[in-house]
Amino acid sequence: MAEHGFSVSVCNRSPDKVDTTVQRAKDEGGLPLVGHKDVKDFVLSLSRPRKIIILVQAGKPVDDTIHAISQHCEEGDIIVDGGNEWFPNSLRRAKELEPKGILFVGMGISGGEEGARKGPSLMPGGPRAAFDALEPILIKCAAQVDGSPCTTYLGEIGSGNYVKMVHNGIEYGDMQLIAEAYDVLKIAGGLSNAELGDVFKEWNSGELESFLIEITAIILKKKDDLAGADKDVYLVDKILDKTGMKGTGRWVVQEAAERSVAAPTITASLDARYLSGLKEQRVVASKILNGPTEIPSVDKQQLIDDVRQALYASKICSYAQGLNLIREAGVQNGWKIDLGECARIWKGGCIIRAAFLDRIKSAYVKDPSLNSLLIDADFANELNARHFSWRRVVSLAVASGIPTPSFSGSLNYFDMYRRASLPANLTQAQRDFFGGHSYERTDREGNFHCEWTNAHHSIGNVAERNRGNL
Repeated sequence: MAEHGFSVSVCNRSPDKVDTTVQRAKDEGGLPLVGHKDVKDFVLSLSRPRKIIILVQAGKPVDDTIHAISQHCEEGDIIVDGGNEWFPNSLRRAKELEPKGILFVGMGISGGEEGARKGPSLMPGGPRAAFDALEPILIKCAAQVDGSPCTTYLGEIGSGNYVKMVHNGIEYGDMQLIAEAYDVLKIAGGLSNAELGDVFKEWNSGELESFLIEITAIILKKKDDLAGADKDVYLVDKILDKTGMKGTGRWVVQEAAERSVAAPTITASLDARYLSGLKEQRVVASKILNGPTEIPSVDKQQLIDDVRQALYASKICSYAQGLNLIREAGVQNGWKIDLGECARIWKGGCIIRAAFLDRIKSAYVKDPSLNSLLIDADFANELNARHFSWRRVVSLAVASGIPTPSFSGSLNYFDMYRRASLPANLTQAQRDFFGGHSYERTDREGNFHCEWTNAHHSIGNVAERNRGNL
């Protein structure tokens, strides 16, 4: 902010951090930044309407900070929470601040360390008046792509947190899909780390161009500085196969279940992280449980191309699931979220930035009411052209004992979505058998129940029966 000419005041409970920030501003060109070690002095240093951005750990620290700040705020001031917060907490905080006339904004921020300094993707949700006051600052500080800032007004309070939450869920899916592609190529294809690095670097010049593919190519070629005399040890091979997480992926899966939105790619990625955490159990199980002893022979170049196509097709499914969840939450909460704009502001600064977001944006510009990316004409053509490669990869993985939960989940999602008829008819019959839950028929209207143990004698339309007509 200071770099873009805005006068900035900062405050932190740790005086050393305030001093460090002030010194850094001086070192980077005498930027207009003033440090404060007292909350009241900090708040009163700001011109009205005050615009205060909180960047602390989600949960109680946010509540404590808001309490300390709001005591010195006045009507019309704006407080922005820029953390990864559970959206109901933002709804609660906005309601608590409303009697004081303080406007509250929940704003997702993505970009990691680099984005935070050079321009992140900013996802604000809150009162329109608050966004209008913040907009001149946000459009300057956000990442810029094709001359446009990677920020927009997403909707009322909660929408910004929600979009950022789903962004993180898609990020989980992307990372797991890339890990599975790496695993299949390494185990079934026998590619070395150097070869894998070259493959991912090449992929980053095509349809898979993205931040995560770019850094994967770099990671795979990084040698281990701690290997001593052995110069051929790669760092990735020395990293423990145990993935951490901060909770946003779990929130996405929880929300998908609450809103009846299928998200198998993202769900599988979360399960993969849970299972990775069972390192000690997996080591024991590896000595007890059997799998295939031989890997089927493959054409290496064909496998590389198949995995590329499977990865792209799976990414389409993952993004479709995330955007469907945003749309459903928007409908249920009264947020008028533009999914094309979500794709646009994810193009720069953020972790899931990718070239194909342009195509996602175009799909929703063309049809704002699009039910799924899978049935957009362009994406449907892509999926139809790739599904045989996709199936070969999943089949090879199964035959080789290589777990590919997100590849498999994505393919199953595709196959279920394209089926006009599913075996759910049998499931409905079972539910009616043991619980009397009734079922619908394909040949007539209404809900029906059958006395299954009485010669399959149907007692007919439930509504008619309840009225005494049956």
